[in-house]
Amino acid sequence: MKTQLIIAILLLFAVPIMAQDDMMDLFAEEEPTADYTFATFKATKVVIGQSVENPGNGSLVFVIQHHFGRVNTGIEEFFGLDQATTRLGFEYGVNDWLALGLGRSMIEKTYDGSVKAKILRQQTGKRNIPISLSYFGSIAIQSMPWPEPERTNYFSSRISYANQLLIARKFSRAFSLQLIPTHIHRNLVEKKTDDNDVFSLGAGGRLKLSNRISLNAEYHYLLSQQTAEDFHNSFSVGIDIETGGHVFQLFATNSQGIIAQQFIARTDGDWLNGDIHIGFNISRSFQLKKKKQPKD
Repeated sequence: MKTQLIIAILLLFAVPIMAQDDMMDLFAEEEPTADYTFATFKATKVVIGQSVENPGNGSLVFVIQHHFGRVNTGIEEFFGLDQATTRLGFEYGVNDWLALGLGRSMIEKTYDGSVKAKILRQQTGKRNIPISLSYFGSIAIQSMPWPEPERTNYFSSRISYANQLLIARKFSRAFSLQLIPTHIHRNLVEKKTDDNDVFSLGAGGRLKLSNRISLNAEYHYLLSQQTAEDFHNSFSVGIDIETGGHVFQLFATNSQGIIAQQFIARTDGDWLNGDIHIGFNISRSFQLKKKKQPKD
């Protein structure tokens, strides 16, 4: 009799506890989570311009950007391979949403610093956000000797700025698209009729061809009329190849310049005339900060 009484008491307490666990599991299952979109692009560049991607948290990316000369220079210049412009740069992921960059390019011996900040991330689940949105800003300083050293020259005349919004959407595993409205300000221009402020609207896309190869394209339409009269819209097309710890980008472009202040505002090459530059980007990533291990 005593044994039956003890069993009955234990069952009386066990049933509410089991029911409470079932209710907690039910609420836990109903709790939505954020499902973020990853790898909208495979590198921090679409082709030669910025993509919405940042280096990972604590990741240092070493970037080599190389543009050969124009193909239409012929065999004497080995179809542009005898000429080249290069930029060496570093990009560092401060955290999950902020990245800093520093680089130096051969054109006008230009140093540049940049910041890229994620504002929105494409996601489903807890929140439905259809796009990723980032801000990119850079400052560039030319270090070439003054062409007329006898006149009064100001350091501020060496400086130019670029501001961009990167608006991207990954439509599927194979296709991503990005819009790139851009504002560029140059403290000093060559002619009085040149625009100090240049506006453009760019677009870039990625089409995945295989697990490691994609086809990318990028176009920047000049909205500033005075600039458009003297220069051409920048157009670039290329392929991305993933090879372990780095991404190799091979492309063709009508732009010799490498940073936005150069290739958006001052592209003088014309695709129809054969003013095409073969180029490549190599991005190598180094993890400087230990990744957090998931909690049990």
